[in-house]
Formats: sequence, structure tokens, C-alpha cells
Amino acid sequence: MDLASLIRDVPDFPQPGIVFKDITTLLQQPAALREVVDRFAERYRDQRIDAVVAIESRGFIFGGALAYQLNASFVPVRKAGKLPAETLQVAYDLEYGTAEVELHLDALEPGQRVLILDDLLATGGTAAAAVQLVEELGATVAGIAVVIELDFLHGRQKLGRHADLIHTLIHY
Repeated sequence: MDLASLIRDVPDFPQPGIVFKDITTLLQQPAALREVVDRFAERYRDQRIDAVVAIESRGFIFGGALAYQLNASFVPVRKAGKLPAETLQVAYDLEYGTAEVELHLDALEPGQRVLILDDLLATGGTAAAAVQLVEELGATVAGIAVVIELDFLHGRQKLGRHADLIHTLIHY
């Protein structure tokens, strides 16, 4: 299935000069949603993933379904102030600003094998922040899965030694 053909470009969102890759058009196609989850499940099924750490908000769309397929826990990484219990926070740079994300302190155990999942890898800031959170809790990053990667922003470089762990379905 040609997943890229189902992605809509939205110019000047969320600010002028940005071309937003909108996955909602992909999500409107049940077969495409299933295809994304199935491709990731096939890739990681035999890698003993203990937890799928999905990044807010569009990573959640795929994260719960993938965690179910892998018989793993689902762990949300959220924007600062959104999780109710004690958290660990990391600040990072976005393509168009800065932000903070957080993870519950009790979300992962040392030694767990974690798959980080998001819809988009742009500058790499969000993924690098998620890696830092996972590793600060003593877990191991076993993979980083993204639906879309904007190659021209060189986000892989920000992930350093973890760059080889990235699996992308659609490259722009």
C-alpha cells in the first residue's frame, strides 16, 4: 500500500513557512491504519518489546494498537503538566520552538526493552527527549518507529548512537 499518497500537506501550519504532514487523511482509511500497525508489528514482533512508549499526541493513535499486537505495555510520553502522578521531564527543541515532555516515574522498570513510537521524525528533538526519559528510568531503547521522517531536517543526527534503531515507513 502506498501510504505516502494518503498524507495531506497543509501549508503554513502551525505557523507560516511550515508544511505540516497531516496523517488524518491516512487514518480515515481503515486499511491504511491497519497497514501501519501491521508493518510495525511485523518488524518488532520477535524483538521482545516490553513497552511501547508513544509520544503525544499522534503517536498515541498507533501506540495502543501496536502495544496490543506486541503484548507490551503502553506508556505515554506527554507534554508537561498532562500526567497526574510524579514525572520526569525533559526540555527539547522543536522545528519551530521549544517544549517539554514528561513520563511517569513508575512507567518503566530498569532493563525493560522499549520501542519508542511517534508519527513524525522532524528535527529529532522529541525523539531524543523520549530516549533520554527512557534511559533515565534505566530501560533500554530497542527501537524507534516513526510513520514519517522528514529527511531534509536531519533529525536522525540528533539521535546519535540511536540513529541506527530508527525504522521509518515514509520518507520525505
